[in-house]
Amino acid sequence: MSDAQQITLLVDGEETKVTTGTTGAELFFERRDVVVARVNGELKDLDQALPEDAQVEAVTIDSPDGLNVLRHSTAHVMAQAVQQLRPDAKLGIGPYITDGFYFDFDVAEPFTPEDLRQLEKMMQKIINQNQKFVRRVVSEDEAREAMKNEPYKLELLGKKNDAAEAGEGVNVEVGAGDITIYDNVDRKSGDSIWCDLCRGPHLPNTKLISNAFALTRSSAAYWLGNQNNQQLQRIYGTAWPTKDALKAYQERIAEAERRDHRKLGAELDLFSFPDELGSGLPVFHPKGGIIRKAMEDYSRQRHVDAGYDFVYTPHITKGHLYEVSGHLDWYKEGMFPAMHIDAELNEDGTVRKPGQDYYLKPMNCPMHNLIFRSRGRSYRELPLRLFEFGSVYRYEKSGVVHGLTRVRGMTQDDAHIYCTREQMKDELTTTLNFVLGLLKDYGLDDFYLELSTKNEDKFVGDDATWEEATRTLAEVAEASGLELIPDPGGAAFYGPKISVQTKDALGRTWQMSTIQLDFNLPERFELEFQAADGTRQRPVMIHRALFGSVERFMGVLTEHYAGAFPAWLAPVQVVGIPVAEAFNDYMFDVVDQLKAAGIRAEVDISSDRFPKKIRTASKDKIPFVLIAGGDDAEAGAVSFRFRDGSQDNGVPVAEAVQRIVDAVRNRTS
Repeated sequence: MSDAQQITLLVDGEETKVTTGTTGAELFFERRDVVVARVNGELKDLDQALPEDAQVEAVTIDSPDGLNVLRHSTAHVMAQAVQQLRPDAKLGIGPYITDGFYFDFDVAEPFTPEDLRQLEKMMQKIINQNQKFVRRVVSEDEAREAMKNEPYKLELLGKKNDAAEAGEGVNVEVGAGDITIYDNVDRKSGDSIWCDLCRGPHLPNTKLISNAFALTRSSAAYWLGNQNNQQLQRIYGTAWPTKDALKAYQERIAEAERRDHRKLGAELDLFSFPDELGSGLPVFHPKGGIIRKAMEDYSRQRHVDAGYDFVYTPHITKGHLYEVSGHLDWYKEGMFPAMHIDAELNEDGTVRKPGQDYYLKPMNCPMHNLIFRSRGRSYRELPLRLFEFGSVYRYEKSGVVHGLTRVRGMTQDDAHIYCTREQMKDELTTTLNFVLGLLKDYGLDDFYLELSTKNEDKFVGDDATWEEATRTLAEVAEASGLELIPDPGGAAFYGPKISVQTKDALGRTWQMSTIQLDFNLPERFELEFQAADGTRQRPVMIHRALFGSVERFMGVLTEHYAGAFPAWLAPVQVVGIPVAEAFNDYMFDVVDQLKAAGIRAEVDISSDRFPKKIRTASKDKIPFVLIAGGDDAEAGAVSFRFRDGSQDNGVPVAEAVQRIVDAVRNRTS
């Protein structure tokens, strides 16, 4: 073999010589877990020839990119099965998503659970046929001919030059240079059995999907995510490298359903969502109110200790305030419509006195700026930390409202910190540490950070100011030692932000606290303080929401703890259960001692039998159950029964009370 017939590659960091025309499949022939290759940073199908001097990395089926390819390939198999089941079905878009995939179809009738079961069987037949995924580059005319019976695909071809902005999932189909179609090819005959417009890449063959997939549900979905478009039917599914991995995922989903805060909220009588109030407007019942109060009271005390000043602001305001802040220019779609009031009319209907638009406030920051501006400020007052549990209202689309985690009326634990430029970095560091420490106190301790930077189409202020703010936030985030993930274009219109992302007990990620650095609103509100040299200067403004919203945080905690709140948050911390009615008075005396020590305790004197009372306490997820019978009363003791079913018998009453008080005070159980 001559040198002219060989090329040099850098394969997984090692220099390798191969024959010209070598494909990824040939290069990784002995590695059955490799499903695509990363060539010079881009994912490529294994059947593509590798270019001279390419940097090549193996992508395995269990890696993040490999899982995406597996799931997107499974979506193609599902679409093939759908068009076998319903030949008139028209194809929408079928991208991979977190833990799975979906595909949209225009069909005459919605899919039923029986349809999904039948489709799974049809998919398994396709998979077992070991069809090949074959990529072909086509001209636009060729693509239109191939897709002539697919109106939605033809529409996508018209959007190939602006795929990133055209709608959800469009860039999976078109917009990456060449137009490509993927054929599902019969391995024996070489015939194309089914095809789709798609950027790829895909698995080499369907056999790699094995039997580790499932269709999970169907729903309605608007074409390209736009409610003005045709409503399609969407089928969701999931796919994993092995059957064991699929089973583990399904168990996680089942556990998530058991922990659903909406379900637990009803079972534990914590909160509800009355239809009479409207979508996204929850009410808290007495037990939920206790949890919420305990959360808020602890947060208030921590804020007092950290030097925050409490303020209160109204729920509505004249529209002009949000013209000054920029919200009516940049956030109006997230606000409830204006209330036009105070107009006075003449008898003939003409306007004698024009009215004004009032808005439910979507954010507290403009009002806090008015408090800062209400009088002259000195550098000696800075940093000034204003804090409010402020009710805000946001017009979330009905389709995204979800329990407590996505509401229309919420209470933000909102702080705005005004400081000098010299204080800015230290204050950001202090704020981030305060946020992380308080979240840990509520039982969340697995964090990473996200840095959201300027949206080039939606911002106020100049580039230099944004660059300074972004750089400062990045330095503070990096100094924390936590992983920092970029979020390009994710900032609010007035400044970049750090988001604290936390994982719950199931490993799911939630966005919690946000810290935003803002040079722009102080400018728009003409905020000033007198500096040490007598000059008037603008403060820097730091926006900080710790819970995000009290409602959302409570929803997250409910699922994190599966309703079994730690004792300091539990609405009922202790239930006393006398073994028989004769010991009721003894148990009331014990409970009175607990109440005197500030513990939320009660005695179960219902007519239920003793075993039923124990089961009820367990169902209600009570942290401590105290039991008293004849031996206990005689010894001046009680028996502990814990949530895990274990017991500690014969504990002297004084010791039992102290144990419970210590556990609540120290937040240890």
